[in-house]
Amino acid sequence: MSPQLTLQTPLELAPAEVPTYLDQLWSPEQQGSTGTGANTFCLLIWQPAWAEQQLVRSGRLKGPITGQQSKQLIAAGRQAVVDADLPLSTPPLDSAVIKACAGFDGTEDSDDLRGQYIDPALSALQPRRLITLAPTIDDGKALETLVAAYCPLPEEGGGTAACGDVVVLRGGHDALQEGMDILQPLLPASMPSWVWWNGFLDEASGLLEQLASSPRRLIIDTANGNPRHCLDLLRDRVESGQAVNDLNWLRLRSWHETLAMVFDPPHRRDALSHIVQFDIDVEGHHPAQGLLLAGWVADRLGWQLEHTEATEDGIASRFRRSDGAEVNFHLMSVPMGQPSVHAGQMVGLRLVSQPENGKGVCVILCAESGGCMRLEGGGMASMELLEEVVPTQHASPEMDVARLLGGGHDTTNPLLASSAPLAARLLA
Repeated sequence: MSPQLTLQTPLELAPAEVPTYLDQLWSPEQQGSTGTGANTFCLLIWQPAWAEQQLVRSGRLKGPITGQQSKQLIAAGRQAVVDADLPLSTPPLDSAVIKACAGFDGTEDSDDLRGQYIDPALSALQPRRLITLAPTIDDGKALETLVAAYCPLPEEGGGTAACGDVVVLRGGHDALQEGMDILQPLLPASMPSWVWWNGFLDEASGLLEQLASSPRRLIIDTANGNPRHCLDLLRDRVESGQAVNDLNWLRLRSWHETLAMVFDPPHRRDALSHIVQFDIDVEGHHPAQGLLLAGWVADRLGWQLEHTEATEDGIASRFRRSDGAEVNFHLMSVPMGQPSVHAGQMVGLRLVSQPENGKGVCVILCAESGGCMRLEGGGMASMELLEEVVPTQHASPEMDVARLLGGGHDTTNPLLASSAPLAARLLA
């Protein structure tokens, strides 16, 4: 289903007039024309869409600018990788692609519909207020504040469903900073407020601190930004007690489920107590997702981290099992010809279990996009070999965020809370 626009053309107001206008919009006198204001939640979205803005400006992508990860945007990003002579393993919306696109010629102008283009997965949850911060590549652009009423489409229950509104703050970084004062009155204390940082975690750190203050619930993606910064930020938010959700962790669901199923049969569970080697392959040079999975396994099995170091091709670590035996861990970066739009996605993992008495077991999981051949090497032929292919998920960021919002999650997932600090320590 295609994203939908707001019911009306957004009205541009002076920032100081926005809170009063919204109060009047949902007053009893106005409800007959716009519906009943939803009593659900507020979602505040940082949506820079840097790659889309640069590709549209340079004429490599047809507008309007929506902030959505469309197939056309991803294809244009992949073509930019080729045209800019970047490594083919570069993700199509990576910071290197954005930097390269900024150097392309072109002055194409296009409508900017960020914040007005609403994904059905989000609208189905009937949010009361969607506030979008839309920074522009023109850093000197003055602040524009847009407001519009919003209701679900008829096929989604519109007409009887509760409605909401959208607020868009658009402009250069300094202009957005000046507009922060209007946010507090727009986020009523009576409703839960979420902040979705839909950009790189190492950009606009001052704004992130302002927007994502507790008790607001934070949604981030540790695949976006410098890995060290991403994992440190996640760990710090977890340890502070703030409710935080990571889309990169959410995309590990199939890996968690498949690995759990492999060891679910009673005759295989004992193998978990005798693991001596653990290997993970990830796309490219962003290890965050692989380290989060490693942290989950180590935490669940009670391993203690003794040493970790960066290597030429990844990360090498040493754990100590509860019985005193050693477990060697290696995360390897694997170049991919057509990588995922999300940096550092899992390619495969291998767990080797070697009991003192009995036949060893080698468990290999691999993604559909890559084979298991590299992980099958290394003298595993004498062991019982178990291989599974993990289905690759292709959900859009909006669908993943909607799944989180639909589940409530007023606290951090306890498995993520346990895994994040260890993942940060693994990154030497």
